Amino acid sequence: MSTTESTRDLAALEQERARIRDAYLRPAGERPASTARGLHHTALISSDVERTVRFYQDVLGFPLTELIENRDYPGSSHFFFDIGHGNLLAFFDFPGLDVGPYAEVLGGLHHMAISVEPDRWSELVERLTRAGVEHEVHSGVSVYFRDPDGARIELIADPLGEMYGHHVL
Repeated sequence: MSTTESTRDLAALEQERARIRDAYLRPAGERPASTARGLHHTALISSDVERTVRFYQDVLGFPLTELIENRDYPGSSHFFFDIGHGNLLAFFDFPGLDVGPYAEVLGGLHHMAISVEPDRWSELVERLTRAGVEHEVHSGVSVYFRDPDGARIELIADPLGEMYGHHVL
């Protein structure tokens, strides 16, 4: 048991999860329809637009759909990739502004999981290998890696709404 685990009361944490689940989680047939219609886009930071385009389009196979000026920072680009089902992955660059290297912090973005077809998953893992991208495979359906700016990405072959055999939607 790690030091961190020994300082936490795991039974109490599970009891709290159960309390929240009982209080808020409704069976699928009893849940109201969501007020959202989907994820329009998630925006990350790019330190090099062309390098980001080559990675996401050429290595991962997410087509670039638009490249426009960022309305909030003159000279900055705002560009988008199609990640399926009408969802987009977007990026900003901030030329002349030192935003520093990517930092994964508690309370910030941990990782982004992108669903891929099971029959394409192995091909994408092979593409990462050929491109020299360090990656780690978990459970035979998830591969984790970092993009050129350090953001942690997961490609998951489980069906949408499922995760490791659990229905989450």
